[in-house]
Amino acid sequence: MNILAINFGGIGDEIFFLPTLISLKKEFPNAKITLALEPRSKSVKDLTDVIDDLFLIDVKGKNKYTELLKLVFLARKNHFDLVISSGGNKLISILLTLMGIKKRYGYDTGKLSKVLLTKAVPLNKNQYACAMYHDLITPITDHKTELPEINVSAQEKIPNSVLIHPGVSKMSVQKGMIKTISAETWAETVDLLLEKGKHVILAGGPDDNEVIETIRNKTKNKNFEDFYGKTKSLKDLAVLIGKAEQFICSDSAPLHVAVAMKTKTYVIFGPTDDKKLIPQSHIVIPIKAKDNCPIKPCLWEHRQTTCENLECLKITPKYIVDLIK
Repeated sequence: MNILAINFGGIGDEIFFLPTLISLKKEFPNAKITLALEPRSKSVKDLTDVIDDLFLIDVKGKNKYTELLKLVFLARKNHFDLVISSGGNKLISILLTLMGIKKRYGYDTGKLSKVLLTKAVPLNKNQYACAMYHDLITPITDHKTELPEINVSAQEKIPNSVLIHPGVSKMSVQKGMIKTISAETWAETVDLLLEKGKHVILAGGPDDNEVIETIRNKTKNKNFEDFYGKTKSLKDLAVLIGKAEQFICSDSAPLHVAVAMKTKTYVIFGPTDDKKLIPQSHIVIPIKAKDNCPIKPCLWEHRQTTCENLECLKITPKYIVDLIK
């Protein structure tokens, strides 16, 4: 069995997609699975053994349609038996049909999808994202994988440790999306955790330099472990998250790595919907402001990336630290 899976998005989206691929592998143990994804998310392959090959398709670049034609060419060249796509565009069923793959599965986007796809699956966005993606393969398998699983073993915990990863994705920053508390609030949180006697570890990705520098400068107590720049890959970060007793982060990819590592995690949520982004579990705790914003969550539902008040992110360091046991 030769399977093509298509899922365009950030690294968090690809981690959400892993349970779907894992269930496919359980159904077809000898299958070769190729994942078509954006170049920015290719590091997901380092976290799993279920992906055999990648097609890097830059759908966010200047040559979007050329890239999609490249995907059609690669699909036809590799003679896939089955394709699943998470695309919600009404034209995606045409794209899948052009690939010449006999079995085609995608979301129901209207009459065309019902005609051109082997099965057009109802799209239910009002659930945890892993479950939403997993719906795509309900016509194929009874296997159900509810949470992401990665090939990083359980780690020995650092006693009394709290790992902080304050960053958000580069794309969020580029688009002006404000998804987390200020660097100054993070710095005060570090101080209060140290005052509480916690072993604080500070980490971040290559795009988090500005927020990390501000935290370094604004903290009064410098007795935290500065791990910034020491995690060279997503897998390195997964190992570090696995070593932490507790983890505090923004709504970004490290959150989903933490879910896979089963580390107790506290997540800052403002304009995004925690019900869709974290599982119903005692392991993951959303940290939300006590605001009454009438349009929250607004970031994806209303495509609103800026806000004058940011009431949803008025979260105090004390409120965060009081949650940490």
